[in-house]
Amino acid sequence: MITRLTQKYPEKEVYASLHPLLGGYFKHHFKGFTEPQLYSIVSIHRRQSILVSAPTGTGKTLSAFAAVLSELMHLSDAQQLENRVYCVYVSPLRALSNDIEKNLKEPLAELQAAAKKLGKEYPIRVGVRTGDTPQSERAAMLKKPPHILITTPETLAIILAAPKFSQSMNEARWVIVDEIHSLASGKRGTLLSLSLEGLNRISPNLTRVGLSATVAPLEEVAHYLVGNKEYEKPRDCLVVDIAHFKEMDMKVISPLPDLINTSQKKMDEAVYNTLDDLIGTHRTTLIFTNTRAATERVVHHLKDKFPSKYEGLIGAHHSSLSREHRLQVENRLKKGELKVCVSSTSLELGIDIGYIDLVILLGSPKGVARALQRIGRAGHKLHDMVKGRIVVLDRDDLVECGVLLKNAIEKNIDRVYVPKNCLDVLAQHIFGLVVNDPRSIEEVYAEITRAYPYSTLPRQEFQEVLNYLSGVYAGLEVRHVYAKIWIDEKTGIMGKRGKMARMLYMTNVGTIPDEAKIKVKIGEHTIGTFDEAFLDRLHRGDTFVLGGNTLEFQFARGMTVQAKGATGKIPTVPSWISEMLPLSYDLALEIQKFRRLMHEKFAAKKTKGEIMKFVDDYLYVDKNASNAIYEYFWQQYKYAEIPRHGLILLEHVKEEGMTNFVFHTLFGRRVNDALSRGYAYALGRMTHQDVDILLGDNGFVLRFGGKVSPEKLIRMVHSWELPKIMKVALRSSEVLRRRFRHCATRSLMILRTYMGRTKSVGRQQMSSRLLLSAVQRIDENFPILREARREVMEDLMDLPHAKEIVTAIEQGMIGIKIMPLETFSPFSFNLVAQGHYDVMHIEDRLTFIKRMHEKVMQHVEQNA
Repeated sequence: MITRLTQKYPEKEVYASLHPLLGGYFKHHFKGFTEPQLYSIVSIHRRQSILVSAPTGTGKTLSAFAAVLSELMHLSDAQQLENRVYCVYVSPLRALSNDIEKNLKEPLAELQAAAKKLGKEYPIRVGVRTGDTPQSERAAMLKKPPHILITTPETLAIILAAPKFSQSMNEARWVIVDEIHSLASGKRGTLLSLSLEGLNRISPNLTRVGLSATVAPLEEVAHYLVGNKEYEKPRDCLVVDIAHFKEMDMKVISPLPDLINTSQKKMDEAVYNTLDDLIGTHRTTLIFTNTRAATERVVHHLKDKFPSKYEGLIGAHHSSLSREHRLQVENRLKKGELKVCVSSTSLELGIDIGYIDLVILLGSPKGVARALQRIGRAGHKLHDMVKGRIVVLDRDDLVECGVLLKNAIEKNIDRVYVPKNCLDVLAQHIFGLVVNDPRSIEEVYAEITRAYPYSTLPRQEFQEVLNYLSGVYAGLEVRHVYAKIWIDEKTGIMGKRGKMARMLYMTNVGTIPDEAKIKVKIGEHTIGTFDEAFLDRLHRGDTFVLGGNTLEFQFARGMTVQAKGATGKIPTVPSWISEMLPLSYDLALEIQKFRRLMHEKFAAKKTKGEIMKFVDDYLYVDKNASNAIYEYFWQQYKYAEIPRHGLILLEHVKEEGMTNFVFHTLFGRRVNDALSRGYAYALGRMTHQDVDILLGDNGFVLRFGGKVSPEKLIRMVHSWELPKIMKVALRSSEVLRRRFRHCATRSLMILRTYMGRTKSVGRQQMSSRLLLSAVQRIDENFPILREARREVMEDLMDLPHAKEIVTAIEQGMIGIKIMPLETFSPFSFNLVAQGHYDVMHIEDRLTFIKRMHEKVMQHVEQNA
């Protein structure tokens, strides 16, 4: 049962629950407890599982460890502190693990010094065990296990399968899962949920503590933390939601009053002057961009434009930089040696980076939770004000960030998505369960379905994974995929096959796929490389730009792409698409609601002053921003129609001999990815030709030669057929090939490491290609192939919501207005221009948008 705590405990009761020395430490250092601590310390002391959701810097981590340290000190006083692990702390980041160890050892050293004066000693050990831990330290942990073990999801899975070390975790009392919101939404979290059940098996009285930034829905995350019913008894979890603890100062800034009638030179100047002004009036500023390339560009331009101000005082931090460089930047931030740091996503999670008094988001962060997470890095100390500024770069950004800020201030958070019934992770985990001793199949199924992501796992799917692991699919042996377990049908017992089983499991555990650069060739001539994730968006005939050349994708083999020159063609897939964060579905719906309200104001013939007042009141924006939003919506209303909640606009535009169907489906890129592939597949069957897709958060464009009735196209796509259409459309796609490799690696069909040798990503992909062909011949419903499809359609895309939208169209709940237009409407500009982004200079791109804008304004004035 999930219960929200609505009353905090009095300070007196919190102090009474703590060891006197620890209580004294709190009084000396903090003069009392924070809100999360007043709610949670007593609950954890009482061994109640709890989820604590609070902004960064509010003492969440210490609230979890305070009760644990207090209990360990009491055990030490009674001389009952044993040589075993009492608490397991799980973090998604190795760097965060090292941070926690350091932050725990400092108060422990102080407590030891205070105890020494009283003639006491508290030999509480804290240890870190991750993939970076040297063998000598691992061996030392076997002899003297840490009382508090700090680890990662992957390492927890490994040590649970290690017969000697796992014994030291028997009867562990607490598990603390930090940054649980980031873990729950991916396959690392799926693996962790299964490991938590494994830990629960050897430690039945386990208290689970989850620490989270602002997240929704809290009830679902709490269910993820504690799992499902055990022996028909629901597991209880308390929920602490501290959403309004810190004072927040957040604003959306438009660098110019008019974001369209300007030049790129003026725009750049305004953006960097705005950044410089903001940085100059604060001690330390953290800037978030949405791509690694943008991070490098901002650092370069600030150093270039203001050399005397930033040389030696600015740093870049993103995942493509070396670990040594990132640590150096983090340490310089902590020491206050940097004036400004620019990051993509790598500093979002709670690594201690010292004092930050301003966070700037350059462009939309695409989700309310992410915005709060990023801006929450400011004011990291307890009573600091959280100060954030969102600098917008175009009119779509302005509307999106205005609505995002409203939802952030009003704490309307987008929902976290927890993947369900992932069969590849399931296969890996089942194998890990039997590498030491045989297990009852019934007990294993019961344990797995107690993990929240597998609470609805059908017995049939569980059996299919067992069939794969036990070698029922005999045709796979030709591709060197051998049975990993044996099953005794009479007794219902299963066990490992082969002496190397445990080593094979331990060297291949994990869910993060190996990634590498893809080499692009024309014939034998190498053009360059791009990130492997970029390949997910490509299918035969797509055009893209690399090294200044426009290329047409032909096929991929291993880690090499074959392309041909496509001079003069407009790219359909921008080079930055693989890095861009998708707009959250919930925020997209909120923007649609704002659009509907704006449409109602125009339809009711409200004056400009009245509408601008509404924008000011609704969005918390300044006069410049509200004027820009008014003009943008007025132009769309006068020229075409405002697409909104309950109405999709489909523009039919002829341009340069091509037909363009522009679908204004503001549901986010994940939903639009599924919708666009469904409609493009149907259109391809109608026209017998390839259809180009331009994809964005606010909609998509289908571009083709010839004539087709848009009404007929709409009628061709049915909700009940959409999953089948997607299955057919994906069958020979690059995205399925890549994702199948990831799933095959997770499920141990492909071994990354075997007999001490590591298989390169290129060789993994070649093995995967041959394996996929074999699997498709054996059984189209093979569990790991089915999981690869599910991952593409539900995790990468959002087919469930796409299906809901098509159903709503069929039932008349969402209308479609088809409009033949001479040129693209204002709401289409960024979407259409995206195809030109890589072949034009930035100045030309703005000119291209301005040219479309002028055509629209001419039409509006003629029909005024």
